[in-house]
Amino acid sequence: MTANSLIHETSPYLLQHAHNPVDWHPWNADALKKARDLNRPIFLSVGYSSCHWCHVMAHESFEDEQIAQFMNANFVNIKVDREERPDLDDIYQKACQMATGQGGWPLSVFLTPDQRPFFAGTYFPPLDMHGRPGFGSLCRRLAQAWQEKPGDVTKSAQSFADALQKTEPASGGGLDRVTLDEAAMNLLQMGDSTYGGFGSAPKFPNTACVSFLFRYAGMAGMPRFGEFALKTLRKMARGGMFDQLGGGFHRYSTDARWLVPHFEKMLYDNALIPVNYAEAYQITKDPFYLGVMKKTLDFVLREMRDSGGGFYSAYDADSEGAEGTYYTWKKSEIRDMLGKDADLFCLYYDVTDGGNWEGRSILCNNLDLSAVAFHCGVPEARAAEILESCSKRLLEARGSRQMPGLDAKVLTSWNALAVTALARGYRVSGDQKYLNAAVSCLDFLRKEMYVDGRLLHSYKDGSARIDGYLEDHAYLANALLDVFEICPDPRHLLWALELGERLAGDFWDPDSASFFMTSKDHEQLIVRPKNSYDLSLPSGNSVAALAMLRLHHLAHAPELGRIAEQAVASQARTAAENPFGFGYMLCVMSLYLHGPEEILVLNTENREICGFLHSRYLPNSFLVEVDDPAALEALAKYPFFAGKRIGEKTEVFVCKDSACSAPIGTMQEISSEFS
Repeated sequence: MTANSLIHETSPYLLQHAHNPVDWHPWNADALKKARDLNRPIFLSVGYSSCHWCHVMAHESFEDEQIAQFMNANFVNIKVDREERPDLDDIYQKACQMATGQGGWPLSVFLTPDQRPFFAGTYFPPLDMHGRPGFGSLCRRLAQAWQEKPGDVTKSAQSFADALQKTEPASGGGLDRVTLDEAAMNLLQMGDSTYGGFGSAPKFPNTACVSFLFRYAGMAGMPRFGEFALKTLRKMARGGMFDQLGGGFHRYSTDARWLVPHFEKMLYDNALIPVNYAEAYQITKDPFYLGVMKKTLDFVLREMRDSGGGFYSAYDADSEGAEGTYYTWKKSEIRDMLGKDADLFCLYYDVTDGGNWEGRSILCNNLDLSAVAFHCGVPEARAAEILESCSKRLLEARGSRQMPGLDAKVLTSWNALAVTALARGYRVSGDQKYLNAAVSCLDFLRKEMYVDGRLLHSYKDGSARIDGYLEDHAYLANALLDVFEICPDPRHLLWALELGERLAGDFWDPDSASFFMTSKDHEQLIVRPKNSYDLSLPSGNSVAALAMLRLHHLAHAPELGRIAEQAVASQARTAAENPFGFGYMLCVMSLYLHGPEEILVLNTENREICGFLHSRYLPNSFLVEVDDPAALEALAKYPFFAGKRIGEKTEVFVCKDSACSAPIGTMQEISSEFS
């Protein structure tokens, strides 16, 4: 079959459709000009490589010769990878939500030749069924409307375009402690008291909300908020959403119990979730949480890392033509592989003859190890050894199965999240491999994604492309500061400052006290999008505010501090009323209201002191450790570092509100300061 224009793209998702009979085009000037020249509507299909229902619709409709022939004759067909073009996805998802009350992928939108939407939906079956129009008949109906009633279509499109200008939540409201109180109470009321998490099904990790509850519990002295967050993390890690053998989390749970996941694995989930478990470990000192964090980060290093130091985007949900096949088991398979140890393993991981999902078993853990050991008549330590040995054998056996498809593109924003997770992983575990991987990833991003002073968004097959979005700049600035605090190379701080200044100059909108998703010199679309909501990913708006607040304190950047203050204050009322959509911003608000505490450690020779500080949950602190006199000298132009020198013993300076304590150098003093 002759390839279409997508054959020249690098996105794995677009390449999946390069041999469809549909004459697909990427979103570019040529395709848009073709629509205008032919006065032909655009069919815009947005998805991503690991999207199960995207694959289904592609097979049912886009590989159908008759449907493709009609599409080619009546539309200019454009395929977009949402991970490469989050701006387009944001604009047209909002149109879909206006039209149908919901969004999702695959996103199917029909546009006028000048890009205004006039019909939007998600998945459509090929034929009419269950009251849902088939995609073929939908195409015929919309093509007929364009040909016979173009004025009506244009009027509908203009209504969409006008509404898209007004989709951001209204800003305003005073920011104070009451904002956080109201948000925390509203969030807890949304919680599932039985299984943790928020709402019923499907259930997502909502990492930002978990982090906020930890912060609020400490600030308010109300443990129940933190206890709910801990319950959520424990239930998630014991369920099928966590890959019990290989580590890493699937994207979300299709049920309330965290048992049956949607089996795709995303880099961003496996960067955001470990931070929650690191926080939980610092709060509780329970090795369970540390183990989950390490197992997740080890999965990322083992299976998602590019040879150059960057990280891939995602693993598909499907393999061997079905979802979940790679991760699930028949009890007979496990018996054959494990022999006499199978009974203990199957009891611990809820493996039964009938299975817990479509005749197969998703590994999950509902029993304590002590109960399983007692039932099987072995000491608990021996039971743990058996489980570890069995898990290794099954993981090795699983490796011989056909793996789910890998989306090997490298995204700056998601890689920055991975850097943050690895830096946090090093802080709480002391494992040098995590810090080494974080630094290596930053080196990769500097070498491959920062070209002539411009940050790029996506990398594949040796080529970086697409100007960076708000999330790329904000996430990376924050990640640079995370690594800078551990190994304060002045280059990290300088690069973070460059990115902060670009955020202020090219993305900041002073009229609404928020950030645009795209820079001021980005391709002009029907609307310049903004998105303030923290959902599966923290919004660039929230992370930019945090990065600027940190830069203000660490590098004396008062203008960035003023922007951060305005961005935080503008979301106060909305965040209090809808905390589920503003979890990350609530964390930034908590930091802002508390006032950051700056901790500077000079000479980390005393590992007891450093280990103590690393083990503490200090969400409102910036902890910087300096061993290199040359680095300290280079940083002396910033007030936080000025006038300091590295002595023969470890010294700790604690600063707040522009005032620093006398240096602290003993464990007794440290324990007293951070009790």
